[in-house]
Amino acid sequence: MSGSKPDILWSPHHPDRYVICDSELGLYRIGPAGNTETKAGTLPLSEETAATLLAINSDTPYMKCVAWYPKHEPECLLAVGQANGRVVLTSLGQSHNSACKELVGKEFVPKHARQCNTLAWNPVDSNLLAAGLDKHRADFSVLIWDISSKFSPEASATAEKIRLSSVDSDSNSVVTKPLYELGQNDACLSLCWLLRDPKLLLAGMHRNLAIFDLRNTSQKTFVNTKAIQGVTVDPHFPDRVASFFEGQVAIWDLRKFEKPVLTLTEQPKPLTKVAWCPTRTGLLATLTRDSNIIRLYDMQHTPTPIGDETEPTIIERSVQPSENQIGSFAWHPSSQNRMVVVSAANRVMTDFTVFERISLAWSSTTSLMWACGRHLYDCGEDGAEGVMERDIATKMRQRALSMYGHDTVQVWRNHLLAGGNDPQLKSLWFDLSYILFVGLTSALTSPIPMRNSHMKQCAEDAELKLQGNKQSVVYSGIKNIVKISSGTSESRKCWSGSDRQVHVPRYHSEERCLALRLCGWISRGPDVVGVEPFLRSLEKEREWERAAAVALFNLDIRRAIQILNKGASADDGDLNLNVVAMALSGYTDEKSSLWREMCSALRLQLKNPYLYIMFAFLTSEPGSYDGVLYESSVAVRDRVAFACMFLSDSQLPRYIDKLTGSMKESGNLEGILLTGLTKDGVDLMERYVDRTCDIQTASFCMLKGAVDVLKDPRVQCWIENYRNLLDAWRFWHKRAEFDIHRGKLDPSSKPLAQVFVSCNFCGKSISYSCMAMPHQGRGFSQYGVSGSPTKSKVTSCPGCRKPLPRCALCLMNMGTPVSNCPEPGKSEEKVDPIREDKLAQFNNWFTWCHNCRHGGHAGHIHSWFRDHTECPVSACTCKCMQLDTTGNLVPSDSS
Repeated sequence: MSGSKPDILWSPHHPDRYVICDSELGLYRIGPAGNTETKAGTLPLSEETAATLLAINSDTPYMKCVAWYPKHEPECLLAVGQANGRVVLTSLGQSHNSACKELVGKEFVPKHARQCNTLAWNPVDSNLLAAGLDKHRADFSVLIWDISSKFSPEASATAEKIRLSSVDSDSNSVVTKPLYELGQNDACLSLCWLLRDPKLLLAGMHRNLAIFDLRNTSQKTFVNTKAIQGVTVDPHFPDRVASFFEGQVAIWDLRKFEKPVLTLTEQPKPLTKVAWCPTRTGLLATLTRDSNIIRLYDMQHTPTPIGDETEPTIIERSVQPSENQIGSFAWHPSSQNRMVVVSAANRVMTDFTVFERISLAWSSTTSLMWACGRHLYDCGEDGAEGVMERDIATKMRQRALSMYGHDTVQVWRNHLLAGGNDPQLKSLWFDLSYILFVGLTSALTSPIPMRNSHMKQCAEDAELKLQGNKQSVVYSGIKNIVKISSGTSESRKCWSGSDRQVHVPRYHSEERCLALRLCGWISRGPDVVGVEPFLRSLEKEREWERAAAVALFNLDIRRAIQILNKGASADDGDLNLNVVAMALSGYTDEKSSLWREMCSALRLQLKNPYLYIMFAFLTSEPGSYDGVLYESSVAVRDRVAFACMFLSDSQLPRYIDKLTGSMKESGNLEGILLTGLTKDGVDLMERYVDRTCDIQTASFCMLKGAVDVLKDPRVQCWIENYRNLLDAWRFWHKRAEFDIHRGKLDPSSKPLAQVFVSCNFCGKSISYSCMAMPHQGRGFSQYGVSGSPTKSKVTSCPGCRKPLPRCALCLMNMGTPVSNCPEPGKSEEKVDPIREDKLAQFNNWFTWCHNCRHGGHAGHIHSWFRDHTECPVSACTCKCMQLDTTGNLVPSDSS
């Protein structure tokens, strides 16, 4: 525009056309860059789009404001406000029908010349065009023209002739009589028609915002404010209006027009334009002078303020469409969050899309949702079922449903509750079962259970011995056992089943024997210590290679060969085991023999680690068994048992320390056998949690530790996070069961009572007062929690003998037993008498609303709020049920 910065107007009906208003009018068509013809007037807007110049209009000088006709026909009719106050209708070189030809060139001239500041077409009655002018003491500043009106011959006074003398046009194209005149002796800086009523016009006058009703022009609604520029109505909320003054934006609610509902952050420079996004709810864009940044205010979640002093919250962000200073911008009328900006200096245009903030929501059940704009995505991974089963959150959730970790009688069964397919968990729970059974002492005389089939019988007896004596059975780990090893004796034993009587050195002590029992290799009887039960259990589970290796390490080569032959002849056996048995049968201890040479060379090709270590053992020198001890594919318990049998007192502690350090560093749960439930065990478990995030296993495992372990901050953190996780899953019953389980193992974790029922008159706790009377029992049983009328009950305060409050429903004093309140639809179902007894006790509890303080028996209140949300007291209007945000939630673990 003349002497000012350019502006942009989008066509209301053609989403690919817009007008640049400066010293002249330029009509552009926007399209894909690849399809746009490369000719004069084609300008790149972005990597994907370009604009083609369609027409230029230079016939309207001194432009101050422009408005596009809102109807389809005439197609490209524009109203141009000029510096002298005239409003001219013009077009942009399009083919015109007869109606358009009559309108193009028509002028609307005010009585007194002054600048036209703003124009606004009525969106419903498109013949009405409002113009806002500067102040004149004898004239109106808001003129509403009817573009279909004709020139009036009687309006031909001398003043009119002087005013129109400079207009060289047909007298029928000049209109001097407006349809409405508003805002006398004032200035109008901005205008907009209200969407809720086409007869209402909002005007930013000199010192106030005014709403004019065309049905009664003598009255107006106004509010005094400085924010009178750039008034614009939110297209999604017709009662929300934005305006600005200098660097401050005011948001108005027309239903509460006394003051702004929100004042946006003041900018250091004056604002030049504000505009609501037509495709996005509650998104307002603002532009300041001499800036290349557009600031956005997101009011999508802004609630209507309840009180006068309440201000809604907003989200602010800034975008930079281009490096040049921005002269103006315009939202695209239909493309989401899209705008075109034009630079202030040289009309450089940019097509820009404002990308939405991406909101992520990750539920506790591993569902991931994210929103961008109008789209909501449910993000899943390919092969969802298989992938989700490997996710630790899903695993823990499924294990919680199966009561994982709660089996304290047959501790080893917990790995079956976890699915039974994790070898580390299997090793952990078997270790814990031995730990809790054997403990630090070796006073047990009954056989240690070797495998699943033997565990139940002994574990039930052990549980009785361990209750109340937890500290004595806390296990300090093989690492500490071998450190105190003393009285070790060395013996040389010959191979059993071999023709050659070769003596192999082995080591024996009570501590080593205890370690072997903890590893599960031997069972202890009154007189005999043997490995045969362990071998039979391995054969039963079809672990042929492992059984053969254990037999070989016990120097029974004939037994190892028998096991391999048996495995080869089994239904799903490996026939190659026969070949291995044949190789074993040719064993010789001669260092230069061909057998030793071939076994040393070919054992590396064996895929099964137990077959590999068998030949590594046979080809190793006494005391040098690195090929066995450092084979990571072999179970830790087997390597430790081998070390206890064949390493000397100087070698064994060094190896155990090194292996323990490796287990702790990798977070391998098999290392619990070495560390025990000690500080070292907590360190190992910390690495395991860091690697897997399995706080569930860590919590249940460490609960079996000593008091100093339970007080470790890391252990407390795992336990509390697991409790919070159960609550997040709405496994409230499971969390309560976990708390009970924790209370049995750690009595110090039991919470103190937090809520007490006190007397309204004396203020004493009713439950405490009842506890002080031993002849009447304890706690809530004093007022009938058992539900039995024959038991003692208290309907008055034991301290002052004043009556207790009455139930709002049955009107009986609290403490009176109530009948059971069965849920509807369950009368014919088979019920659990124990559960029913617990429900009967709960029905008598004191229950009240924290807001209105009304209440009664829990059973009665629960029944009432199944069908009502309002307080049962007739004179009370409290919406008790609606105040409880979790009251309508159903536990996910409920049956």
